[in-house]
Amino acid sequence: MATTRELIIKRALQEVEDGMYVNLGIGMPTLIANEIPDDITVMLQSENGLLGIGPYPLAGEADPDEINAGKETVTSVKGASYFDSAESFAMIRGGHIDLAILGGMEVSEDGDLANWMIPGKMVKGMGGAMDLVNGAKRVVIIMEHVNKHGESKVKRACTLPLTGGKVVDRLITDKAVFDFTPDGMVLVETVGEATIEEVRELTEANFTVSKQLETTVGE
Repeated sequence: MATTRELIIKRALQEVEDGMYVNLGIGMPTLIANEIPDDITVMLQSENGLLGIGPYPLAGEADPDEINAGKETVTSVKGASYFDSAESFAMIRGGHIDLAILGGMEVSEDGDLANWMIPGKMVKGMGGAMDLVNGAKRVVIIMEHVNKHGESKVKRACTLPLTGGKVVDRLITDKAVFDFTPDGMVLVETVGEATIEEVRELTEANFTVSKQLETTVGE
């Protein structure tokens, strides 16, 4: 049986399409780089100045000069380019990133995102998340549905400091996929063996269920 993380990454990978320029956030999103199929061309961009990130290096093959925004050693693909952070953020703010897949601590029913700090804990900085949620053409958040205490991370309103308000296009958890529309938050898929009833039980936020999903489940 797939682990929680594997379920999320497998579903998130479906958001990545041939020809895209994609930014993967720190943490779980970076694992998507290892899963991109060989038959599609995707350029992964990092805020610290690398366009063309490849999979993680094998043991003994790491180059300490090639790192991602999370300070992890990475590889680069053929045609990769290197530049300073100013150029990198110009790409982001200029709307040249097709998709940003970021981790989340909380997401609200309005599409608000909290993912950069927990009060009282040491924070190195906000990173590029605040730029990415406003500059990328599409923002997908991936996270576990509940925290370690069993409390829903899909909230009516975020309790942690916001990264951005009404910025999330799609939320993928280990239980569900939600879209954020002008009519509110919509459950469009269940993940793994989760049922609609289980998703309702584990979700604090208000949401509607896509009629297409209701039909599929009914069949």
